[in-house]
Amino acid sequence: MRHIISLLIENEAGALSRVAGLFSARGYNIESLSVAPTEDASLSRMTLVTRGSEEIVEQITKQLNKLVDVVKLLDLTEGAHIEREMMLIKVQASDSSGRDEVKRLADIFRGNIIDVSNTSYVVELTGDSCKLDAFIRALGDTPILETVRCGSMGIPRGEKSLHV
Repeated sequence: MRHIISLLIENEAGALSRVAGLFSARGYNIESLSVAPTEDASLSRMTLVTRGSEEIVEQITKQLNKLVDVVKLLDLTEGAHIEREMMLIKVQASDSSGRDEVKRLADIFRGNIIDVSNTSYVVELTGDSCKLDAFIRALGDTPILETVRCGSMGIPRGEKSLHV
């Protein structure tokens, strides 16, 4: 099963390395990873996506909680949450019909065309991974020149939150 684990960690050199090392040392895979400072400059928020049985994910969370750098941890998959991923995709758009089709698809998927050249468009899309995958499929024969995706980010819905 897919799990989204959100952590508050000390914003110090080596904290990310220790979390990644924990996963590699035990043979666990990180599907995606996103880290950035929070409103508190001493903390960073890390969101990682992994797959495993309930027992494996429970073991992962126990091991993460033992790390000195981890201040707080929350498995977002256990409750209602909002999940988003961002994608930048550069597609060939050298003729007017290709340009019109990419523009139409970007509008349908609520994306933004953020760069235009004589031969390509760069489209920015935000949503869950299924939406981003659907956009890629909808492009059909339109040549994709480059794709960049950030890892999933998530936040609990409602009253629940991850804070110290």
